[in-house]
Amino acid sequence: MRACEPPTFSGGLMNLILWRHAEAEDGPVDLKRALTGRGRKQAERMARWLREHLPDRFEVLASPAVRTCQTADALGVEYRTDRRLLPDSDVAHHLAAIEWPEGSAKARGTLIVVGHQPTLGRLAALLMSDHEHDWSIRKGAIWWLSTRERESAQQLVLRAVIGPEMT
Repeated sequence: MRACEPPTFSGGLMNLILWRHAEAEDGPVDLKRALTGRGRKQAERMARWLREHLPDRFEVLASPAVRTCQTADALGVEYRTDRRLLPDSDVAHHLAAIEWPEGSAKARGTLIVVGHQPTLGRLAALLMSDHEHDWSIRKGAIWWLSTRERESAQQLVLRAVIGPEMT
């Protein structure tokens, strides 16, 4: 695990939603692994929950792996893929891809990142605790983080952790 410096906040407020891909088949070519039937149901359940709770404007950024694209497809909106979100990429690549916090907060308002373990868990840990740790995000689950301003200081708040079994 390569340590990454914790980012500092500046600019506007933002929602960052980390969405781990749903359950996928085993297979010899990692990037071509598709969702299982259960995984498709997980993705649909989470997408339904997200559609009910998302603001009007949001963007989706996904790893180009088949299972993450299929998870993002469940939301039924256009999204971009970014190779910096591939499995086993590091947290620094994720921060660069999502332009956290400067570019994301100003341009997007709400960004959904569909990705993989262990990096999504490490990213959540870094953002929440200022250190990378191997936090686990369940298959198909979302972690919804928001920035806010309190007493003239930017803070990060964990708004929700929801798994497919909870929707």
